[in-house]
Amino acid sequence: MSSPWSDMISPDDEARYAAAGFGRPVGLGERPALLIIDVQYRTIGDSPKPFFESLADYPTSCGERGWAAVENIARLLSVFRARRLPVLYPHVARKVAAEGGRLAGKVPAIMGVADRGYDFVAEVAPDENAVLLPKKHPSAFFGTALVSHLIDLGVDTLVVTGATTSGCVRSTVVDAFAYNFRVAVPHDACYDRADSVHQVNLFDMGQKYADVASTDELVAALASPVPADRAG
Repeated sequence: MSSPWSDMISPDDEARYAAAGFGRPVGLGERPALLIIDVQYRTIGDSPKPFFESLADYPTSCGERGWAAVENIARLLSVFRARRLPVLYPHVARKVAAEGGRLAGKVPAIMGVADRGYDFVAEVAPDENAVLLPKKHPSAFFGTALVSHLIDLGVDTLVVTGATTSGCVRSTVVDAFAYNFRVAVPHDACYDRADSVHQVNLFDMGQKYADVASTDELVAALASPVPADRAG
């Protein structure tokens, strides 16, 4: 079976990391939470369409790659809701002219996203039990109450989904690792504008900061009992 980064990472690259001991799985803990990051219409467009066509909806759209990931995010969301496990929504807050910061200098188009773009995608929209975390920067931890919520909810593991793999997902994963949470990234439930960027970032996260798996694998793991060495 090919890896989720096999188009971009060579066998020699993988062998170098394996020889150094990177990439070993950590597994899920006792109390996982699902993060759905920036799954707003601004990151996928108003309807499924190829990338360049989706830019007519929003310049920040990832197009059909995002819509494909939403299907898998919805599957994970169903599992978390059925098990009454925490679901949190870090999301891009609506921007006003004075809040552009350095990102607006790099990507001026982000300041012109229509209000509809900030709405949550209907297929994975929050319910009354969800925690909403508006943010102004890539990491879901920076300038938000995320850590406080995770402590209050007794969370030890984060399943990180959404957009973009190289941006807000990666930033959040690195910070979660720094806070000593277990981290899992379903490679088919996060998305980016270019597959090369998506794959390279998945590989790097998988070697250092997170367990990278498929949605199928994570759904199966969430249905399994907690290993005896971590129970209680």
